[in-house]
Formats: sequence, C-alpha cells, structure tokens
Amino acid sequence: MSKLNELADLGQSIWFDYIQRSLITSGELKDLVDQGLRGVTSNPSIFEKAIAGSPDYDSDLKQLIQSDKSIHQIYESLALADIAMAAEVLKPVYDATQGRDGFVSLEVNPELAHDTQRTIVEAKRLFESLNQPNVMIKVPATPAGLPAISELIAAGVNVNVTLIFALDNYIAVAGAYLDGLEKLAQNGPSVSGGCSLDKVASVASFFVSRVDAAVDKALEKAGNQALQGKIAVANSKIAYDQYRKLFSGPRWESLAARGTRAQRVLWASTSTKNPAYPENLYVDELIGPNTVNTLPPATLKSFMDHGMVSETLTKGVAAARKDVAQLAELGIDLNEITRLLQDEGVAAFANSFGSLMTCITEKREKLLAR
Repeated sequence: MSKLNELADLGQSIWFDYIQRSLITSGELKDLVDQGLRGVTSNPSIFEKAIAGSPDYDSDLKQLIQSDKSIHQIYESLALADIAMAAEVLKPVYDATQGRDGFVSLEVNPELAHDTQRTIVEAKRLFESLNQPNVMIKVPATPAGLPAISELIAAGVNVNVTLIFALDNYIAVAGAYLDGLEKLAQNGPSVSGGCSLDKVASVASFFVSRVDAAVDKALEKAGNQALQGKIAVANSKIAYDQYRKLFSGPRWESLAARGTRAQRVLWASTSTKNPAYPENLYVDELIGPNTVNTLPPATLKSFMDHGMVSETLTKGVAAARKDVAQLAELGIDLNEITRLLQDEGVAAFANSFGSLMTCITEKREKLLAR
C-alpha cells in the first residue's frame, strides 16, 4: 500500500499542488491517481510557470491568437482546458469517494480579490463553463471574499477558500460556509450544474510554511531560537482544533442531518522554505482525520519516499497554544503578521497573473509580426 493510501485510511487526502498540460497528456497524473492521489490544486503562479515556461501550450496559443482572441480569453481557454482534462482523470476518484475527493481547483482572477460582486460573477461563470461536479473555484479569504463565499455556496458552487493564515480569518471562513449552506438548504442551487445541499463541497486552505518564514524573522530579532520552526505547525493545530468545535453542535448537526459535508481544512504552502527544517515537516506534523494536504511535486516525491504516516494533528495542542502565547510575551503580533501575509499572497498571485498576461502578449506580438 502506498503512503498516500495509508494517509487516506487515517482520513487525510493528498492533493497535488501543480498542473501542466504534459502532466495530464503524458499519463503522469493518472499514474499518481492510481497511487492514491485524490485531487489537484492550481493558482496563478502555477499557471504562469506552466504556460510561460514550457512549450506545452504553443500549438494552442497559435490557434487562439489566429482566432483573434483577447489576451485574457487566450489564458482562460488554456487554463479551462487543463482543468477540464484533469477533472476527467479525477472523476473516478470523485465517484468512488461519493464526492468527497477527486476535485480540481481553479482560481478566480486574483485582481478581483477586493471586489465581492465581480468575484461572484466570475466564479459562477467559470463553474458553469466547466460544468463538472468535481471542479472547485478558488476564492481568497479577504474581507471582500467572505460574502462571495457565502453566495457561491448558496448557489451550489464548490469553493476552495484560499490564502487563510490567521485563526480569526479561518473562523470567519467557516461561518461564511455555514451561512451559504443554510441559504442553499432554503432555496436550492441557482447556477447551471449547481450542487445540491448533500453534494456541494468546500475546503478551507490554511497556509503553513509562510507563517514560519515570517515569524522566524521576528523571533530572530527578538533573540529567541526556541520557537523558530514551531509556530506554523502550532498555528495549524490550533486552527484544526477550532474546526472540530465549529463543525459540531446544534447549528452544524441540523445541516449534517440533511447530508451536508463539513468544510475540510486543507493545508497549503507545505514545502519547507528553510533548508534547515525537515523537508516533510509540514506533512508529517499535520496528519489528521477529515483533512487535505496539497503538496507541490518535490514535497510529494519526498513524502512518498520517506514520509511518516501517523496521526499527529491532534497531539500537542496545549503545547501549540503555549508556543503561540509566547509570541505576545515577546512583543510579536501574530495577527498583524498573518494579515500582512494574506495581503502579500494576494499581491503575489496578482503579479503572477500580470506576468502571465505579459508573456501571452509577447508571444502574440511575435506571431503576428511573422
């Protein structure tokens, strides 16, 4: 049995934080699925590297340019094709798990992160365009994103909520999901191909390694080495403990009785940024029931080679709270750090999206010049 299947037995699903045309057409994605991979996530940075950094898309690019498509239409055609093909590969997983896994995620234009209504419109349009039940639309957990999450869930759109760093932000995301479920229960899905109450799915993507990267700098300035490399895992364990509280009690039980799915926590940004830390740190230490971990290629390979399979997420929660509490004693404001990390994440994805648009523009101009 592969390590991915061993994790599935413990209740954790591994998704692949990577997509590229050749990954699908070569059969590599299918091979990974056969080994126990259960989903795929993408983001603007991944698409920038895939489209700008490989020849996989050159033939399609040429045809789209000759069809007089706009730059954004060209990007969207390429991205939607990849997502649709990956969703087909993962559809057997979706069916076998009765809609628990087998999802492929596509992000809304990151330039809309602070615009609620345009995010809602674009997310619905993308979901309807793909018209596959195992597609998730990624929406950032910004102040403008939170009401969009509720409206999209209420419409029957599967949502991957991204760029969560802080506990308070996570609690707000879970609340938005529950609000959306209650609206969906009352009115039913409103988009074409929308999911019913017992089928709609969502994950809350809680970012990990970037927290250590930022907090470690503050700890170094404070002269504290003991907490370095600990806060990201501690922050995640506290969030998971909160998840178990949020998805229990009367409000949740009334929805669960109708077959509703809990919004699983998904660990994102799980490759270690500090080479001094174990390469599987953010996988080995965050294994627990009803969770997802999305791994980039190098981390997936490393974990499959020598990762440790054991439930760790529910252990050491009291120690995690103590570690986080010590930050305040040192004058380190974790809330401010995580707020800045979300702002930086939104900006980074927007920059990647802009770079991708520039790359497509340059290729278009070169072809037209010929």
